[in-house]
Amino acid sequence: MKTKAIRLYGEKDLRFEEFDLRDITEGEILIKVICDSICMSTYKTAMQGSKHLRVPNDIATNPIIVGHEFCAQIVKVGKRWQNKYSVGEKIIIPPALDYCAPNTIGYSFGEIGGDTTYAIVYEHIIERGYLLEFQGDAYFKGSIIEPVSCIVRGYKGTFHLKGDDHITGLKSGGRLAILGGCGPMGLEAIDIAISCENKPMILVVADIDKDRLARAERLFAEKAKSNGVELIFTTETDKETLMKYTDGKGYDDVFVYAPVSSLIETADSILAFDGCLNFFAGPIDKSLSAKFNFYNVHYLQHHVAGTSGSTTEDIKESSEMVGKGVIDPAVMISHIGGLNAVIDTTLNLPNIPGGKKLIYTHIDLPLTALSDFEKLGKSDKRFAVLDELVKENNGVWSAAAEKYLLENFI
Repeated sequence: MKTKAIRLYGEKDLRFEEFDLRDITEGEILIKVICDSICMSTYKTAMQGSKHLRVPNDIATNPIIVGHEFCAQIVKVGKRWQNKYSVGEKIIIPPALDYCAPNTIGYSFGEIGGDTTYAIVYEHIIERGYLLEFQGDAYFKGSIIEPVSCIVRGYKGTFHLKGDDHITGLKSGGRLAILGGCGPMGLEAIDIAISCENKPMILVVADIDKDRLARAERLFAEKAKSNGVELIFTTETDKETLMKYTDGKGYDDVFVYAPVSSLIETADSILAFDGCLNFFAGPIDKSLSAKFNFYNVHYLQHHVAGTSGSTTEDIKESSEMVGKGVIDPAVMISHIGGLNAVIDTTLNLPNIPGGKKLIYTHIDLPLTALSDFEKLGKSDKRFAVLDELVKENNGVWSAAAEKYLLENFI
């Protein structure tokens, strides 16, 4: 059968191609990819080509399909798996396959990736339990499970001391600060923090962008209040301002969501006794560094941690939270587009403002901001409907909007 995909041949060499996809074996499964969320990691991959750790050296002749944050539908099941999987099921797959590191979906394979119409799930992926059913009410929610799981891994990566033990996770009923916290990942970090079992007593979110802060407050103020979390937003990132929100006691957990040296140093300065700083932001600068107070490491037992990526268990946990409606990752999405928008979007990703860029692989649509729906709706009634559906959902993408898109834009 024919499939369409975005394939990587070298540095900055992405191509939109149609090619033959072989028949699956008895141990494989054929999937129809519905949507994929473009990750900054894919941008880095496209920039580096085969110099990237996870990209094979022979992509010039054996290109790989990019994209790893996808949700798909099963369309054909090999004989071996017909008692376990069914046609029509929504599925997700963790991109990092522990058993074959550094080989990774979206970086290493020619027959499976997120930016394609159809793909083959290899037997070894299935038999090791990486093909996961998704119970959510929309495909896009499955598509952004992977970034959600990275946030979950970040919260698991922070730690505190209790007697002779290290206790992982946020300090329950403690004081949490998220610096640079109103980007797409920061927004979902807020959602998870105010929704999780060991939620903080107070959460301070700092970001220099007033518009992003206002949107975050609109999205989460009521939910935080109903969950018993005092949620504070500020554009100030100096020690004095941040400390006053804790009556000078400092923070038990501080997350840095922007790779800025001065922000890291501020985070260090506002830690309470036994406080943990988690550097979550992934820097491009390999020499990024900042001052850290080692007097406080010794006498105030300050800790520093960093997390990158997630595990299959994090994926499963995140999928369950999203599927049950505990959290809503739609807050991360700012743009939608078709497969034709992938190349330009990927190569220019750092310069495109907003949150996650969501690609629906079976439609033809330029990358379009949700905020532009109203204007576009004046000449295209379909966008007017999408605009209404988004506004009904507090300005964020929704299952109803996705359903309408898939029924009317193909």
